[in-house]
Amino acid sequence: MTRTRTQRKPRAPRTRNTSKSIVAVGPMDTTIALVVGILVLIGVVAIFTSSHALAARLERFNEDPFHFLRLTLIWAALGFVAMFALSNFNYQIIRIAAYPIFLVALILLIMVMGVGIATNGAQRWLNLFGIQFQPSEAAKAALIFALARVLSDYSTFFNKWKGFFISCAAVGATAGLVAFGSFSSSLIIAAIGFGIIFVASPHIWRFVLAGLAAAGAFAAFLVFGEPFRIARVAAWRDPWAYARHGGYQIINSLYAIASGGLFGLGIAQSRQVSFIPEPYNDMIFAIIVEEFGFMGAALVIVLFAIFIWRGIRVAMNAPDTFSSLTAMGIVFAIAVQTFINIAVVTNSIPNTGVTLPFISYGGTSLLVKMSMVGVLLNISRYSKVQ
Repeated sequence: MTRTRTQRKPRAPRTRNTSKSIVAVGPMDTTIALVVGILVLIGVVAIFTSSHALAARLERFNEDPFHFLRLTLIWAALGFVAMFALSNFNYQIIRIAAYPIFLVALILLIMVMGVGIATNGAQRWLNLFGIQFQPSEAAKAALIFALARVLSDYSTFFNKWKGFFISCAAVGATAGLVAFGSFSSSLIIAAIGFGIIFVASPHIWRFVLAGLAAAGAFAAFLVFGEPFRIARVAAWRDPWAYARHGGYQIINSLYAIASGGLFGLGIAQSRQVSFIPEPYNDMIFAIIVEEFGFMGAALVIVLFAIFIWRGIRVAMNAPDTFSSLTAMGIVFAIAVQTFINIAVVTNSIPNTGVTLPFISYGGTSLLVKMSMVGVLLNISRYSKVQ
């Protein structure tokens, strides 16, 4: 009597890309490096012109007009070192370390909930070994690497709902932990994660259903969420009705943009810099428009557009799935944050407290983003089309 052997279902094939099979074919994308360098330079100038008067009269900054300029130059220097260091090794090392990096990022986010440092009412900072930083910034890069790794290792991961839900759960968990300290950063992380899933998924209709569910949850959060978030939506719809509270920052931002004209008032000649809270941070684009006018604003937007275009080009011509999804994730991270910041400054969307990449003041943000650009430049060296 012969026994019939039950055949097991084949596992999802796993793609193993080793450094031996991927060989650099040319130099890095110098256009991306040049664009980022110009944006950082614009940021250094804008931070100084928007902060020197404020820092000179406040004791907590030691009445030093160069306080923010000095710190920005230090972080920018570290950022350039990290960017060029990360652009000159085999990116497969990041692929191998993607899961440990993601695990460390989650641990740091959990630590923020317990021993984090609160600033301006939000507990989003962590102090380790005397260094204060925002783990949410590192979590953006970690999520990109982890998603790119799992989606490149398992080519049929999205053939079933299970794989789709696992990926969405990873994005949701990361965004949820970040939301504890910064709701705006959690939105950016969710956009990055779902952007990668959208690019990798062959079933667009699944993504559409998940997007509708997420939009419904977000709408419910706005309606039934914390009062100050609802107040931000109300101030967005009519900032002049809330001129002393929620609309104050936006009104002065719009005044700055309106007074900039075609060529601006001139460097360090901003009038609204004294009225916008922390003008060197979220609202720095308004100061740029006021001092350099429409032409200055157009230059910044064109530079970001070039970065996005070249980044997508690198992703499309990358040698393997991991590098392609990683490059696209980095482009998503910069593009989404840029769009949100400029939209907030122009009152196109409610105020969310998102900085402008490479330009706004913030050491952790600048260092992490320039490091991510370093990885993008690294991948560009292996691109099939130069």
